[in-house]
Parts: sequence; C-alpha cells; structure tokens
Amino acid sequence: MLSRLSRSLSLRLLLIFLVLGGLFVLGTINAIQRFYNSDQIRGLISGHLSLHVSYVREDIGVPPRIERALAITKKVPVDIRIFGPDIDWASNPEFPRVEDLSFVPSPRFSDSPDAWVDELAGVDFAELGIHSFLRMRQGGYDIVVSTPRIADEPSGLPLIPSIIGLGLTFLLIGYAAAHWLFRPIRKIRDGAAAIGRGNFNLRITDIRRDQLGELANEINKLAGDVESMLDAKRALLLGISHELRTPLSRMNLALEFVDDEESAESLRAEIREMETIVVALLEAERLNSRHAPLNRTDTNVGGLLNELVDDFFSRDQNRIRVEFPDDDLRANIDEARITLLLKNLVSNALRYSKPEDGPVILSASATDTDLVFGVRDHGPGLSADQAAHIGEPFYRSDKSRTRESGGTGLGLYLASLVATAHGGSLELLDTGQPGAAFEARIPLTTS
Repeated sequence: MLSRLSRSLSLRLLLIFLVLGGLFVLGTINAIQRFYNSDQIRGLISGHLSLHVSYVREDIGVPPRIERALAITKKVPVDIRIFGPDIDWASNPEFPRVEDLSFVPSPRFSDSPDAWVDELAGVDFAELGIHSFLRMRQGGYDIVVSTPRIADEPSGLPLIPSIIGLGLTFLLIGYAAAHWLFRPIRKIRDGAAAIGRGNFNLRITDIRRDQLGELANEINKLAGDVESMLDAKRALLLGISHELRTPLSRMNLALEFVDDEESAESLRAEIREMETIVVALLEAERLNSRHAPLNRTDTNVGGLLNELVDDFFSRDQNRIRVEFPDDDLRANIDEARITLLLKNLVSNALRYSKPEDGPVILSASATDTDLVFGVRDHGPGLSADQAAHIGEPFYRSDKSRTRESGGTGLGLYLASLVATAHGGSLELLDTGQPGAAFEARIPLTTS
C-alpha cells in the first residue's frame, strides 16, 4: 500500500499543492507581521490602544465611579470588575474574582521586535476559558475588563477546528480532483502492458480529450506499427528459410553423386550444421517474440525426462542419471519446447565432461510455485568470464573448439528463450564443486 502511494502521481501533485499552500500561508503571515511591525503602523496601533486605556481610566476615575463603569459596559460589549480597599463590584455576578486570575505581561504587547504592538504601561493580561482579561491599576484600585461579556456564549463554530475542518475538506477535494485528473493513467498502463505482452490488437479507448488521450492514441499507433514491423520481419525470416532450404536440399542430392566418400561426409557435416543453424534461428525468432503462443499441455514430467533420454541420448544412457522424486509430477508446459531446453542442456553437459568424470544428472522437482529442472555435469566447469556470456547467441566458451567438440553456439540461447517464454528463467548455479550446474525454473501457474 505504501509503495503504491509513493508512486502515485495524484498524491505527489497533492503534496506539491500542500507545500505551495503552506509556503503561501507562511509568506502571507510574515508579510502581515512585517507590515504591522513597521514603525508607522505599530506606532499608530499602539497610540490608539494607549488612548483607549487612558479614556477608560479617566472616565472611571479615582475613586472609581460605578455608574461610569456601568455606562461603558452598555456601550461596549465588555464586563468590568473594580476591586480595591473599599469596593468589590462587578457588572456581572459571574465575573471571576481578581485573585482567581493569573495576570502577566502579554508577549503581543511588548517592545520586542516580534510583537505587533508596543508595551502598554501598567497593563497586565490574563486568559480564562474563552475570555480575555485586561487589568489596569490606578489609585490603589484594580480595574479589570473582560471581553467578550461574561454572559456571552460563543456563537458559530470554533475558529481552530473550523480552519482544520476546512483545510481537510479542501485536501479531500484536491485529492479527488488529482485522482480524477490522473485516473486514465492506470488504464493506459494496463493497455500498454497488454500490448507489451503481444496483444497488438488491443486499443486503449474511452480516454479524455486531453494530453493523456493524445498519449493513448500514440500508444495505439505504436502498437499497430510494431505489429506491422514484426509481421514483416517474420515474413522475411520465413522467406529466407525457404530460400536456404532449397539449395541445401540440392546440395544434399548432389552429394549422392560424389565419389570421394571422405569429402562427401565432410560436406554433409557442413550442410547439417547449416540446416541446424536455420532451424535454430527460426525457433529462436518464434520464442523471442513475446506474443509467440506456447502449445501448453498437461504433461507428466517424469515421462518427459525418460522419453528425452530414450529418443536423443540412447547411446549415452549409461552416462545420464535421471532423478525425479515424484512419479506423478505433472505441469502445464509446452512439452516440445521444454524437451528442446533439456536436450540442449544435456548435450552441453555430455560434450564438456568425460565418462570418467561422473554421470550427468538430469533432475526435476517442484516447489510451491515453480517446476524446477536441473542439469549438472562434473567436467571442468565455466570461468566467471564465460559464465557472464551464458545465453548469448553464437557464444562459444571454447573459441578453439572444432565441430566435433562443439555446436553452433545457439543451444543455451535457445534454452534460455524457452524458459523465458514460459515466464521462467535459466541460471547457472554456483555450487562450489567441479562442473556446471544449470537450473531452469518454470512457474506452475500461468498469468
């Protein structure tokens, strides 16, 4: 889930909006603070507040005049409490007692450069619930002003929860908009994946008329172009194979009239190798096409291994040891191509090991997810440099080998293609022992 969210373009776009919105808010607050901290504005506000405090003090006077304090509360939405040696009066009986309030200087009213208003001399502040209290002292009396009135109940929604709720609402709206904006990407991705698997007839449809729609149209056009190109390539290879087989057949026929049997046999070997190369290249082309269909059937794996040895290695049966722990092991595979894979691996193992080195081990087993084939010999093995080139077409680990000791260099390449066509893999294992050990893994389930 987290990995999917980390790749989400809509989430990234939303985060960009959040960052930009946060920077805008911080920038706005900073600009307002700088504006109010300017000497002109700060002095103007401080002067007005000081003037109002002076008016209240002068209006109430010393000793305090209750009637003037009451008149102020009727004109302004505040409550007043007057406390002194001979008086303890409040405009509202619920007004908190002075000793119950903790008065301190306010950081908003100070000479600090970060404060918005200059310090008000002789004025302290306190907070209790939703009320703010301002205390002025004169002539031994405390004049405490409460805003809003004590009896006033807060109306509307609280400010902070309202801001948070509004922000979350905008966040959800932004996410929904971003999700709608990028929703076609998933459909385009699935369509491109299907086309990549070889379904060139598929077309991505029902995409909006915007840049994503243009992208879908370009992918559709690409699918058509690739299909045409592959069809042309396949037709060319089929034509070449046909043209090559015709002269090869004539050459085989002409060899029947050659008197020198040694020369004829040498030429036959050359022709057989050419025929092998043509067949291998055609099979490689079919397997290398991701859309090449496999003729999968329910196959008895043990029977396949035994038939492989009987059909292709009858002369070397004493050199091959077949191992499969389960006689009833079955899998849905292309039997002919898996046979080709194993035939090439066993041929290489026999070629590069001697009878006295030990048997070539051909094995098959199954895990919860894979059918595992193994071919191991006890010959000289492969160097790290040779192992790095395994599966490359026409690569020969022994550059100096003759036709009698080697083939075309396509065997392991074809084996690797067969495994890949089944959705699996072919690997050279590092066993730490003499010889080469190849492992082919074929998924038991197909997508």
